[in-house]
Amino acid sequence: MSQIIVSGEKKLEGTVRISGAKNAALPILAATVMIDEPVVIRNVPELRDINTMLSILQKIGKKVTFEHGVVQIEPGEILLGNVPYDLVGKMRASFNLFGPLVMACGWARVGKPGGCNIGQRPVDYHVEGLKRFGLKIVEEHGDVFGEIPAEFDSHVEYELPFKSVGATEQLMTTASLMEDSEIVIKNAAEEPEIVDLQNFLNKAGANVSGAGTDTIRIRGVKKLHGSEYSVIPDRIEAGTYLLAGVITRGNVIVENVIPDHLKALLDTLKKMGAEVTVSDNTVRVEVLNKLKPVKVSAEPYPGFPTDLQPIITAVLSTIEGDSIVEELVFENRFGYVDEMNRMGAHIKVKDRRAHIKGTRKLSGAEISAPDIRAAAALVIAGMAAEGETIVHNAGHIFRGYEKLKEKFNSIGAYLRVYPDEE
Repeated sequence: MSQIIVSGEKKLEGTVRISGAKNAALPILAATVMIDEPVVIRNVPELRDINTMLSILQKIGKKVTFEHGVVQIEPGEILLGNVPYDLVGKMRASFNLFGPLVMACGWARVGKPGGCNIGQRPVDYHVEGLKRFGLKIVEEHGDVFGEIPAEFDSHVEYELPFKSVGATEQLMTTASLMEDSEIVIKNAAEEPEIVDLQNFLNKAGANVSGAGTDTIRIRGVKKLHGSEYSVIPDRIEAGTYLLAGVITRGNVIVENVIPDHLKALLDTLKKMGAEVTVSDNTVRVEVLNKLKPVKVSAEPYPGFPTDLQPIITAVLSTIEGDSIVEELVFENRFGYVDEMNRMGAHIKVKDRRAHIKGTRKLSGAEISAPDIRAAAALVIAGMAAEGETIVHNAGHIFRGYEKLKEKFNSIGAYLRVYPDEE
């Protein structure tokens, strides 16, 4: 298992170029199964999860190349509708292939994802929505099997019970090929990654509108066409580096970002007393004065991102006073708290709220990471801590952060990775 060893008390200063957004690239890659012409996708990060998705596309019949952030996908001789559980089990986002494969092949069988460390993430909303669209779906032997109907209804409305990002993406992608149908998805998730997916689909010939609001409308078309597209920057990666600058009381600039996507984080940093400077595609955060405790609620976009919740908690544990972090998306996202407390933090969790009594100094320790964002939180906590921190089970982090060691070390951190995964 991977270890990351972090030398503490390192003030971070400098500029980090942000990679393409993994959470935008994955649903775009899933959508390409519905396109039987060449597709080129740029600004794709080189990450474990991306490689998993590309491997699945290859196994079901696509021709795939990936070099220097550019993915090229071409049709093969035959497209298979079968994605077994051993592939889906590596990454839940691969279930987003189900609806597109049904549309492309007429049928699909995809393994149903299992549990998740950060909380229940059922695909029930995906399945119920697709059934409402008219797909014939049966769940059996751990798989979800679907067939395309003889014809689709001319008008379909479906209201999601919760603003699920994955379900919103799967439903809008599938609906784009429901020829001559008008589809309305209500209570849709509003994340920037969903807007990016809409833009990709429309560039390929779809007719989708409303992404970024709670109501998405699709007019199904007969065929999607090959195209070239560039993925948006990763707002979660950007937020992680900015928060690393704050926890070390440094001065960090992120470039190649869309500042509007970071608004909830930047508003929180300003309340904490950090100096925030925004330009067209860069954000600088600098700590010049004593920081203040705050209350943060992690919730669906445009609220504070749940993926940054563990990282802001780590930062607040170093700010004297009482802070509260509330988690309104995933019920088990505080699995890292005991590890933070081993480093000298004072955090108590009750009813999906972390009550934090900030301390002036964390201390290095041997700790273990339960998931991607928790790993990031523990690593940046180690940068601010006294002594050395060893993060065990750290391989999670390479699913979400491209060139992590190189980027952090370039702004003053000292990370060692064993075995070196970069």
